[in-house]
Amino acid sequence: MSATLLSYLVKFLVGYFALTVFFYALSWAAVPRAGFVARVLAAYISLVACALFGAAASAVLTLAGHQQISQWVTARAFHYLMRLTTGVVFTVDDPADVLGTTRPAVFIGNHQTELDVLMLGAMFPKYCSVTAKSDLKHVPFLGWFMRLSGSIFIDRKNSRDARDAMQGAAQEIRAKRQSVYMFPEGTRSYTKEPALLPFKKGAFHLAVQAGVPIVPCVVANYSHVLYLKSLVFNAGAIPVKVLDPIPTKDLTSADVDELTRSTRELMLKELIALSAKAKGQPVPALTANDSAPSKAASSSVDAKA
Repeated sequence: MSATLLSYLVKFLVGYFALTVFFYALSWAAVPRAGFVARVLAAYISLVACALFGAAASAVLTLAGHQQISQWVTARAFHYLMRLTTGVVFTVDDPADVLGTTRPAVFIGNHQTELDVLMLGAMFPKYCSVTAKSDLKHVPFLGWFMRLSGSIFIDRKNSRDARDAMQGAAQEIRAKRQSVYMFPEGTRSYTKEPALLPFKKGAFHLAVQAGVPIVPCVVANYSHVLYLKSLVFNAGAIPVKVLDPIPTKDLTSADVDELTRSTRELMLKELIALSAKAKGQPVPALTANDSAPSKAASSSVDAKA
């Protein structure tokens, strides 16, 4: 039986590889949409492979007493594999080595598409974990990895549970010096131009409760690399800039609104400038009306304020 299953698996992988190569060949023959299909196929198989690798690596690292670096190890593997299979790479600008020297912290970033998983692969710091909605626990491969690697799950359907999860995360941050990475927009924006959805306050409450800094990480708008509505998926380099840590010492819950507002304003300004630079465009002026698309639906895994 096991030999039969192995045979089917080998046939599937060979067929999947051949299909991916076929669509890549079509894209080289000037069929642009074929490139989209080829990179989607390559990205999915890369994600599955790294999730399986991550689950195994997390189990080994947990037994060895190093669970806290499980997601960092898996992130790096995904970064290098995706560079090979899709030609997409995120380049991180962190001259002060904030990622390597600021611990613990609440790292936050703008959330554009599913490709942000690769962004985390390029810049995810050691001793850091992500937060995720509890439904992901049951997703094959990815869910297995996230559970084994110590991810923090939040049940967004139950606000009380979400608040309890934030309190537990704050305690873990302090006790283990464990950082977390969160997307304060709460959902992917899928915008063609640089913009931010309204920020939810969970990440900021968490940082204040734990007494650790907020570290904004801004990713340039990359609709020229991936834009699902137009079936665009190209190879390319996407810049990420790590901003200076924002201290939260001596702040209280009363300061969270202003902290959220000022951080979003800072990130939006940097997002517009970084995106223009990435696309070779002049930097537009930031106006008071710059905001997120009004029709974007929210599916936040962040705790609601």
